[in-house]
Amino acid sequence: MSRKKKLLLNTIAGIFKQLITVVCGFVLPRYMLLYYGSSVNGLISSITNFLSFISLLDMGVGSVIQANLYKPLANKNKEQISLIVKSSQKFFRRLSYIFIGYIIVLCFVFPSMVEYDFAYTVSLIVIISISTFAQYLLGMTYQLLLNADQKSYIQLSLSIVTIILNTIFAIALMKMGASVHIVKLVTAFIFILRPLGQMLYVNKHYKIDSKIKYVDEPIKQKWNGFSQHLASVICQNIDVVVLTMFSTLKNVSIYSVYYIITSGVEQIVMTAATGLEALFGNMIANGEKKKLLKVFSVVEWIVHTGVTFIFTIAMITIVPFITIYTKGITDANYIEPLFGTLLVIAYGAECLRVPYFRVIKAAGHFKETQNGAFISAGLNVVITVILVFKLGLIGVALGTLIAMIYHTIYFVLYLSNNILYRPVYIFLKYLITDLVVIMISYMLTKGFMLCNESYLAWVILAIKVAIVVFLVTLIVNVIIYKKQMINMLSFFKRK
Repeated sequence: MSRKKKLLLNTIAGIFKQLITVVCGFVLPRYMLLYYGSSVNGLISSITNFLSFISLLDMGVGSVIQANLYKPLANKNKEQISLIVKSSQKFFRRLSYIFIGYIIVLCFVFPSMVEYDFAYTVSLIVIISISTFAQYLLGMTYQLLLNADQKSYIQLSLSIVTIILNTIFAIALMKMGASVHIVKLVTAFIFILRPLGQMLYVNKHYKIDSKIKYVDEPIKQKWNGFSQHLASVICQNIDVVVLTMFSTLKNVSIYSVYYIITSGVEQIVMTAATGLEALFGNMIANGEKKKLLKVFSVVEWIVHTGVTFIFTIAMITIVPFITIYTKGITDANYIEPLFGTLLVIAYGAECLRVPYFRVIKAAGHFKETQNGAFISAGLNVVITVILVFKLGLIGVALGTLIAMIYHTIYFVLYLSNNILYRPVYIFLKYLITDLVVIMISYMLTKGFMLCNESYLAWVILAIKVAIVVFLVTLIVNVIIYKKQMINMLSFFKRK
């Protein structure tokens, strides 16, 4: 199978997986709110975010491992592949033990931050942590191998199955009157199926020598990837931590509802771009510099155009959706227009970095770019903590927005100066174009109203907004980026 076909298959699987995730992500919290209330929903969101700090075990070292796999996979070097897999398994096994220690500490510290009793909270922490632990102990190395070999569609397909099963079982249990602990316990065991499926596939299709031994560490810059992703995880989760410590669980619940949408849209972009890193990595491993630059130019235009289109629609329609989504829930005020707008823009800024960061990761430049990650995390923490007391949710969103903008600009500058050697004004031109599309679209749609509070009415509104944003995007890009549009068409037409 060609690289282009693999990229297409990975992209389709990624988009479909994320659409399923978004739909199920909307449905389940709604049932959580109805059956257990905003405070329990906020508690679950807070626990999940505290546990997600351990996801630094994932793509931090994972990105480094994946970058080290590109060349041996391209050269079909089975011995080197086995060495990297063996080292990766050893590393994740050790980090899984750290995870257990983290859970124990969390069980003693976290209950003092919330109003629920110790046993109730601790049992929920342990249950939610089961699937996360299994993922790192059993499946992470195999997932990275599949991603590096441009076979992300395998693990994405397994994810789709587990997400659907989880939604069906969770809703059924809630309707039967099951406690939140039972619902989350069933969820935990369902999500274990994905790493097991990955393990079975890799054992069948790859000849990994499990008995191989190494003297020299086959994975370089392991800890640089770890530290860089730690900074990224802080940026992703500091908002909920700050709200949990200095605000209320109701504000955590409000944040989590808006985050479902912004994160869902963000993950559509991120998952659609799953195959890009492996594609870039394969080109770098084969020394195809001219082809890399040409493909990158096409991808850059697609990302800027697509991200602006999707996030502009999200920015305009997020509050109308929240109005319908939280209808009948009166224990908290979920209508926060400015907060919603800032959060959407923040995650839109993060998505714009996709083509730049993917090339940097594919080239293995982890140590060289870790300072930018630390500065971004520091900005997020300091600004969020300072502003949360006076501005609440809006202060939290501003901290995230400033950190995201800084980090995106940092990657653009680094890529231009150290890898692709492209002038920075290309990015600035794209950025101005993005802002023009957003402003014109907003002006043309600000008079659109939600006729009645129903999902059908919102769908009609979203379609109207999407048509306007699409036409604005098309006209602006035909005027400014006609050449890039032609290059994109020729790229996908070539075999």
